Amino acid sequence: MGRNWTEIADKIIRKEEKVAARNKGKIPYTAKDHVFDDRSDKKDICWWTNGFYGGMMWQLYNATGNELFKECAVKLEEQMDAAFLNYNGMDHDAGFRWLPTAVANYRLFAGEEAKNRGLLAAASLAGRFNLNGNFIRAWNDWGDDRDTTGWAIIDCMMNLPLLYWASKELGDPRFKEIAIAHADTAQDYFIREDGSVRHIVGFDPVTGEFDREYGGQGYGEGSSWTRGQTWALYGFTLSFIHTGDRNYLETAMKVADRFCDRIPEDGLIPVDFDQPGEPRYIDSTAAAIASCGLITLSKELEKTDKTKSALYLEAAEKMLSALDEKDCDYDPEHDELLTRCSASYHDKAHEFPIIYGDYYFIEAIWKLTDKELFIW
Repeated sequence: MGRNWTEIADKIIRKEEKVAARNKGKIPYTAKDHVFDDRSDKKDICWWTNGFYGGMMWQLYNATGNELFKECAVKLEEQMDAAFLNYNGMDHDAGFRWLPTAVANYRLFAGEEAKNRGLLAAASLAGRFNLNGNFIRAWNDWGDDRDTTGWAIIDCMMNLPLLYWASKELGDPRFKEIAIAHADTAQDYFIREDGSVRHIVGFDPVTGEFDREYGGQGYGEGSSWTRGQTWALYGFTLSFIHTGDRNYLETAMKVADRFCDRIPEDGLIPVDFDQPGEPRYIDSTAAAIASCGLITLSKELEKTDKTKSALYLEAAEKMLSALDEKDCDYDPEHDELLTRCSASYHDKAHEFPIIYGDYYFIEAIWKLTDKELFIW
């Protein structure tokens, strides 16, 4: 695609050194007027994205050895301990919070405190398993009239690696078996015949029977919310890596094929593939996550399917090139990296910075430059 990925990595590092120096102690979600917000207080400490800035710091530390990045990551990990004391704040996103923080720390330094945090998070995630329906419950009650007891969401596929890690670390199959059971359920009920993906699926929590799908954060029921496609694409690839089950590989490829077929000519990904033509809301988090999944999938297929491997890598590079050219802010005085991210189609706010967009963009560039710390 004509991009020098090493030059892009160098630009990221130069920027993030400045950003990290002025944001130590923050747990950002977004940026306003180019300044990160902070979700480290008691009210927001359980926010689902709170692990991603720590993951950025560990990826940057792994690539540079700069102690500043390590200090920021360790500080954030320690702040996250407060989340363990809030049951209502704990949900299926334990992997998003503690894989990029405590488990990443443990992979690098094998410290007992980091290991303990990761295992506590894994135990919390495993405790959400519904034996009747073989799924991990997504959220606790929200205090309104919605009963979420039987709800599962596709995002959970990216949290399952926390359970795979815990089983390997402890030599205890329980965690892995829960992850496999959930992944099997997701294959059966979240992946449509055409390779598109449901966001939320409701089950009867007592009988375990399928109830219905919900539109969730996409355009509507039956549509293709792009970030949901990416959670499935990357998540099933990771479940294949951790289990060797080729059914997961085939599912990942089915979703990847559907996704690649719908990438726009300019490489910028909409919030939902089925959204109206106007307004054309962009979600750069979907492009970044999809790129990570496609690069990983490409590497897994290098020896067995060179054609697909090349196709997936080309698609990832197309999206990353578009992000680099049209959606990256490399100004070291601005905290955010990606500028046009969207959380949900029906939100009022669109095309603003979101921290996991920055994380996955960095991870994708690191994959292409052999700098990656494997987190998932």
